[in-house]
Amino acid sequence: MSKKYFNFTCLIIMVYGTSMAQKQITVETKKNILVFSVDADQSLISSYFGKKIANKDEYATIPSLDKYTPGSDDLYNKREAYVASGSINLLEPALSVTHSDGNKSTVLAFQDLKVTEIDNNRKLTSIVVKDPKYNFQVTLNYLAYFDEDVIEQWAEIKHHEKRSIVLNKYASANLTLSGKKFYLKNQYSTALKEMRSEEQQLLHGLRTLDSKLGTRTNLLHSSSFMIAIDTPSAEDNGNIIAGSLEWTGNFKLDFETFDDYYLRITAGINNFSSNYTLKADETFTTPRFVYTYSSHGTGLASRNLQNWARKYQLLEGKGTRSTLLNNWETTYFDFNDEKLKSLVQDTKKLGVDVFLLDDGWFGNKYPRNGADAGLGDWQVNKQKLKNGISAIGKEATTNGIKFGIWLEPEMVNPKSELYEQHPDWIIRQPDRKEYYMRNQLVLDLTNKNVQNYIFNVIDETFTQVPGLAFIKWDCNSLIYNAHSPTLKNQDHFYIEYVRGLNNILERIRKKYPKVPMMLCAGGGSRVDYAALKYFTEFWPSDNTNAFDRIFIQWEYSYYFPSIAIDNHVTDMGAQPIKFKTDVAMMGKLGYDVNVHHLSKTDLLFSQNAVKVYNDFKDIVWHGQQYRLQDPYQNDVASISYVNDAKDQAIVFSYFIATRNATKQALPIVLKGLDENKRYKIEEINLYPDTKSPIDSTKIYSGDFLMNIGFNPQVGNRRTSVVIKLTAI
Repeated sequence: MSKKYFNFTCLIIMVYGTSMAQKQITVETKKNILVFSVDADQSLISSYFGKKIANKDEYATIPSLDKYTPGSDDLYNKREAYVASGSINLLEPALSVTHSDGNKSTVLAFQDLKVTEIDNNRKLTSIVVKDPKYNFQVTLNYLAYFDEDVIEQWAEIKHHEKRSIVLNKYASANLTLSGKKFYLKNQYSTALKEMRSEEQQLLHGLRTLDSKLGTRTNLLHSSSFMIAIDTPSAEDNGNIIAGSLEWTGNFKLDFETFDDYYLRITAGINNFSSNYTLKADETFTTPRFVYTYSSHGTGLASRNLQNWARKYQLLEGKGTRSTLLNNWETTYFDFNDEKLKSLVQDTKKLGVDVFLLDDGWFGNKYPRNGADAGLGDWQVNKQKLKNGISAIGKEATTNGIKFGIWLEPEMVNPKSELYEQHPDWIIRQPDRKEYYMRNQLVLDLTNKNVQNYIFNVIDETFTQVPGLAFIKWDCNSLIYNAHSPTLKNQDHFYIEYVRGLNNILERIRKKYPKVPMMLCAGGGSRVDYAALKYFTEFWPSDNTNAFDRIFIQWEYSYYFPSIAIDNHVTDMGAQPIKFKTDVAMMGKLGYDVNVHHLSKTDLLFSQNAVKVYNDFKDIVWHGQQYRLQDPYQNDVASISYVNDAKDQAIVFSYFIATRNATKQALPIVLKGLDENKRYKIEEINLYPDTKSPIDSTKIYSGDFLMNIGFNPQVGNRRTSVVIKLTAI
């Protein structure tokens, strides 16, 4: 420990210790503050979370909304910062423990405080709360990202009791909010229908969003959400809390309203079938829960999370990305050397960066000619690819492009050599029927031999193709009949599976730190910020119909930056290729088309579109996002991205009316510009031989565009329009 760090830490503790009359602990960002107090019982109390005020001393005068006072009957009303069960709390706890003597009650009293300044933008506040009777403690960690107005919160649980204890519930975070009403905005999903939005007022009682699916844990519900306080959510107005659990496994989000003005949010690992036995002197660290507060609606909340993710969480979030052509919708499982070489040449012709070889390239005894065989046998299919995948990689290099490959390393087909040789590597209950999803089972990642096998599969793929430049990592099955033959405590199964997965990914990233990898799970069924530490991007949905994708991509934009969202132009849907391309440009552009089936004009348009996209992609990937017109409430959906200098912006507008309406009648009011700058407006990505009705010689002030607006003239004859603004 450095002297500087030691002195700083001690100073903070001393200041706190000498100001106990105020009993205040604060976690601050640029615009927001989280305030704690310590009551007469030494309980750590949540006093305030919201917008900063100018005079910090006034936080001490915030009136407590607790009905609780020492000796009163309303014990359950204490606004504890981390609620333990078995004592006075009778509502949903964050923590439930069976101590070594069988006692199920836990009391947490303030013990210690440490503040660590990591750098000029990040400060870690660690608050220790301890049980007065048992040698048991929890460290509540709050990592504040000052400029981004984001907080990460997690807990470290440890004890020094004589024997092991059992953690029955172990949430990452409790947040207690005050307000007249609370509205939960979240997204639910099914296959091909990811991220369908719903918003509801939280009435009195408990509302839980959770997953028990094991792998594709976002298949039914997102582990991200927003809470609007007092009024329903709006894009630019109102108080909003946006949160997301950083965990690639089963999760649980509890929203409990009680009395007339409380909402308690509890976020963490789902404790379903997961009582965790913790030995003495060991520490259990929960996953992190990331959240932000916005006093200017959902738009600012999204930008806060996106800015944080690009800078701190998403792999290579400040970097670049590659456009690609995927063979899947062109060939499915039916291909050979010559077909793939032709597709490599098509990749070059289209002008994108990477040719991605999807499913079907492996398996010999059980060749991967369909979804029912071959998974787990990651040897090149010699019938299809007589010269191996290395030859395809060399062909790509010869054509001046890069090569990527699809893998589904967590899975196995019953028709595979791996299944025959290592039945003990498969998740299944002994003496019970096997249940399949997409004809496959899940490998037991709690087993270190399986972890080594999967890492070696990835490593060997890099050995075969030295220039391998992209991996698509898929995951199509849920975990049925959860059981590991090698795990001593089956209650640890779901947690150890995620730990095993993370161990594999850590090893991959240690050896191949920057190779782009796409996170996929039968579509968007595994999208969380813990996984995105290892992946550069994710696949939002197998539904690539551009009309549907507007809504899907719109909903992901509430939590994730556009640089992380893969959008492909495909043959799905009857929309013209310009509409499909304009929709895909909202994030990371890719293609899944048969280039030979494109008309000459469509091919010419697509080739030019790639060039146009390459010219402005940095604005979309790294700029500030503004949702302008909601597709659920308007005939035209519109979204924009503005660079940090506010001298360039891209505006996408899409006609989505299904009846009656023929065009956008009113101007679209822009956001995020500099009111004092003057902007040239130009329509880009035009289809060949079409003329824009927009006069690019006119100049508009930022003030005009953000108050009066601009009409991109989108309609049933111009179904999508891309506008570029440039300050002059």
